[in-house]
Amino acid sequence: MNADRTLEDARRFDASSTALDVVEGVDLHGQTALVTGASSGIGVETARALARAGATVVLAARNVEAGERTAEEIRARDPAATLRVRELDLADLNSVRRLTAEWSGPLHLLLANAGVMHVPERRTPEGQEWHFGINHLGHFALANGLHQALAMAQGARVISLSSSGHGASGIRFGDLDFRRTPYDPGIAYGQSKTANVLFGIEATHRWHGEGITAAAVMPGGIWTGLQRHWDPAVLAEMKRRYSHRVKTVEQGAATSVFVATRAELGVGAPVYWEDCSPADVVDHIIDGTHGVMRHAVDPDVAQRLWSESEALTRR
Repeated sequence: MNADRTLEDARRFDASSTALDVVEGVDLHGQTALVTGASSGIGVETARALARAGATVVLAARNVEAGERTAEEIRARDPAATLRVRELDLADLNSVRRLTAEWSGPLHLLLANAGVMHVPERRTPEGQEWHFGINHLGHFALANGLHQALAMAQGARVISLSSSGHGASGIRFGDLDFRRTPYDPGIAYGQSKTANVLFGIEATHRWHGEGITAAAVMPGGIWTGLQRHWDPAVLAEMKRRYSHRVKTVEQGAATSVFVATRAELGVGAPVYWEDCSPADVVDHIIDGTHGVMRHAVDPDVAQRLWSESEALTRR
């Protein structure tokens, strides 16, 4: 893929595009994709589009029965789809280790799609704050555990689902888990989404020599079960205020699929994408949706976060 092709595609696809629009003309036969959180919301449409393009798609889900229902629903519309379901609980590093230990063969695409949002204070079995543990550390351990499989693919991509919510917080190295300061679910979520972007920077820096690149995406404003912990009055107001910019889940999956299949990635390339295009680096998130904050694209912070994450996931 070259920069001219990426620019052409960026003009072709936008906020209204769906994941199936993006994969039209894309051939992924012979490739394997792993999608986390694939049994609901954006994950379903991401898996559907990659399978439509010919990839063998592994649906990683905490609830295996829900994953199997998703696979059946995709096959009903695309009988030729090749799908497998694997159990994965990102809150439990032992679950992550089981999946990675059992994996065989190359992995071409890793879509780190699963996540939690604005959850009341809670900790993983390892004692990490819930958002940071699931949204970042679980996926960090998954990608590192599958490193050799990604390298075998000779051109693998790791795509993390971030959010404009990253604007709420940088990485709180002095208190990652809210042990010294009062818990705030918005800040906890924001920190984890910043971590998703920083992962893409450092993963590409460390692994590009093996053909592995990484990036993060902002799917857009989409109402899914992710907002179930919001105050109902706040949710109703947000839906009213941003009704003109809400995407469907099919549109929400488009940027993930675009970056997985069409974007130009690598050292020095954009690491945060929105509406199937690179986002501008900003001092404040624009209209609650657009842009990537400077604290999320700092390579020194990315390197430090990687080291901290290695220590936390090797316990």
